[in-house]
Amino acid sequence: MKQIGLVLLVVVLTAFKPTTEAAENKINWVTIEEALELQKKEPKKIIMDVYTKWCGPCKMLDKNTFGNADVADYINKHYYAVKFNAEGNDEVRFMDKTFKNPDYDPAKANRRNSQHEFARYLKVRAYPTMVFFDEEAKFIAPISGYLKPQNLELYLKMFKSDKHKEMDTQEKFNEYYKSFKPSFKEL
Repeated sequence: MKQIGLVLLVVVLTAFKPTTEAAENKINWVTIEEALELQKKEPKKIIMDVYTKWCGPCKMLDKNTFGNADVADYINKHYYAVKFNAEGNDEVRFMDKTFKNPDYDPAKANRRNSQHEFARYLKVRAYPTMVFFDEEAKFIAPISGYLKPQNLELYLKMFKSDKHKEMDTQEKFNEYYKSFKPSFKEL
């Protein structure tokens, strides 16, 4: 009987361990306005997670990819991370322009709603989409769809090192892709 109690205690303690680790390895999310201010003090690239509340793959990206310790550590070290609800009602200031969602319906807050002007400005057509900006907040690229940690690692490291500037053909990207050796652990 004591052994069963000890086994249960170990199982319970083990079950709580990932929660503690996840809390220590969270991404430091900021608004786009905050990221732009931070860039003035310490230039870094920006990764923006463009999501919606109803999007299943967006929730998987949060849990499985952004919740990964390697991903969180790398993003926090090399990027400013922005989370943006593409169907939300926030007012956004970017490049001396103000973006709103004039057709937002509060009754649809947790289901499909009107697309925000900022999401349209960024030409986001699918969720999730990760939009990358350089150190001067200039658009680099959108990467759409659910990505596992090692898939996102490829883009994080490519944009961080500016290797994307050398890739002016699909063949050059394919070569980079084939030679890339991921180091992030999968969950």
